[in-house]
Amino acid sequence: MKGLVMRTTGSWYKVLPEGDDTTVAVDCRLRGNYRLRGNKQTNPVAVGDWVDYAMQEDGTGVIAEVHDRRNYIVRRATKLSKQTHVIAANVDRLCIVATLAFPRTSTGFIDRLLVTAEAYHIPTCIILNKADLYDETMTALHKELEDMYKRAGYAVYGVSALQGSGLEVLRDMMKGHTTLFSGHSGVGKSALLNALVPGLELKVGEVSDWSLKGKHTTTFAEMIVVNAGGGVYEHPQEDDAPTLLIDTPGIKEFGMVDFKPEELSHFFPEMRAVLHDCHFANCTHRHEPHCAVKEAVETGAISTERYNNYLGIYDQIVNGE
Repeated sequence: MKGLVMRTTGSWYKVLPEGDDTTVAVDCRLRGNYRLRGNKQTNPVAVGDWVDYAMQEDGTGVIAEVHDRRNYIVRRATKLSKQTHVIAANVDRLCIVATLAFPRTSTGFIDRLLVTAEAYHIPTCIILNKADLYDETMTALHKELEDMYKRAGYAVYGVSALQGSGLEVLRDMMKGHTTLFSGHSGVGKSALLNALVPGLELKVGEVSDWSLKGKHTTTFAEMIVVNAGGGVYEHPQEDDAPTLLIDTPGIKEFGMVDFKPEELSHFFPEMRAVLHDCHFANCTHRHEPHCAVKEAVETGAISTERYNNYLGIYDQIVNGE
C-alpha cells in the first residue's frame, strides 16, 4: 500500500493511505534493515514522504520503501555531527517564521535557510511575526529587512498571530499547496498556524523571561490538512488540490549540509545575477580583483549584511562547521 507520512514521533509514523476516504491514519514502523543501507540521516522517513507499507495482524504497518523525493529541507543534526536531519520532504513553499524581538531572529539564521531552499528550488517567503509588539525602532528595522530581502527577490510579510492581522495573504498563498513553516523556538509558529487554521489548537508556549529564548512546544513534525472552508480535517479530498501545512519543532541552529564553497554564491539570487561579470570564472567574491559581487556591495545593489552573511557561511563550509 502507498501512503503519505503525516507525522513522525520517534520510531513511529502516521501514514495516510492514498486514495482512501478514511480519516484514520495508520501507525507504522520502519522495516529494520532499511536503516542499514548506508543512510546517514537521523530520520530516513520524514513528514511529506510517500511510502510503501504493509499491514500487520495487529493493525499497524511496516514501511518497506520511501519513494524518491521531489525536494526536501535538510540540516546537520548537531553542530559537529556528520549525520543529517530531514525537516520535511516534497514541499511547495517554505515560510520562515521570524521575529524582530522576543526573541530576535538573526539574518544569518534566515539566510542559511534561504540558501538551503534555493539549492532545492523551493520558493521561500519570510514572515515577521509579533507585529503587535512593534515600537518605532522595530518598525524601522522591519522596513530595513523588508527592503533588503525584497531586493534579493523574497517576499516579506509582517503579521500578528495574536491580533490576526496580515493573515489573508498567507491563506491565499497556501491554498492548494504544501507549505512548510520553520523557525526558531518562540517566534510564534504554532500560534500563527492556530490563527491561520480555525480549530487547529496546537499547543502554544511562552518565551523564557530570563533568556528571551523560546521554549519548544512542537515536539514532532506534523502535516495538517486544511479544508476548503479554512478549518482542519484529517484527509484531503481526491477532487481537490489539498492545502497541506507542515509544522516543525523550533530550530536553535541551522547547520548546512553538502554545500561546496565555490557554489555558495549561486544560492544568493542577487549575487547570481551578476556572477557572469566577475573577471575570474572561479571568483569566490572575497579577495579577488574586478569582482562584480563586491562592486555591487559597494554601490548598494547588494546588501552589506547579506554579503557578510555569505562570508560567514563560506568560512563555515570551508571549516566543515
